[in-house]
Order: sequence, then structure tokens, then C-alpha cells
Amino acid sequence: MSFEAITKVSQAEEAAKAAVTAAEAKARQLLIDAESAGKAAVGAAVAKAEAELVQLRKKTDEKGISDARELKVKLAEDKEALRKTAEARLDKAAAQIVERIVNS
Repeated sequence: MSFEAITKVSQAEEAAKAAVTAAEAKARQLLIDAESAGKAAVGAAVAKAEAELVQLRKKTDEKGISDARELKVKLAEDKEALRKTAEARLDKAAAQIVERIVNS
């Protein structure tokens, strides 16, 4: 082989090595970028989920408070109804007691 051919082959080999090195570096950078993007996406998803969780907790707390208030009102109404029923029966019970005392 002539000196010129050997030089061209050497240059081609060096160019190929440089191309491989550049491709490897680019691949490493793409991998780093993809990893960073993945971590950012996961971080964003976690932040979104946490925000949704805060909203859900707020809604459930509000619903619990609302349900408790409704239950309190219903229990007060039931209590008043029972009190009225008991008062109405009190006179009858007192009359029966007096009747038993008088009749004994």
C-alpha cells in the first residue's frame, strides 16, 4: 500500500473512532436528559397527587362537618319529639299512680 492510502485509512479510522466517541457521548447525554425528564415528570405527578389529596381531605372534612351538623339537628328534633311524648304521658302516669294509691 502506498503511504497515501495508509494515511487515508488511518484518518478514516480516527474519524470513525471520533464518531463513535461522539455518538457515545450523545447517547450518555440523551440518557441523562431522559432520566432528568422522568424524574421531573414523577415529581410533577407526586405534587399533583399531593395537591389532589389536600383537596380531597378538605372536601371530606367539610362533608364530615356538614353531616355532623345535620345529625345534630336531627338528634335535637328527635330529642324534642321524645320530650313532648314523655310530657304527654307524664300526666297519664301521674293519674294512674294517684289512682293506685287511692284504690289501695
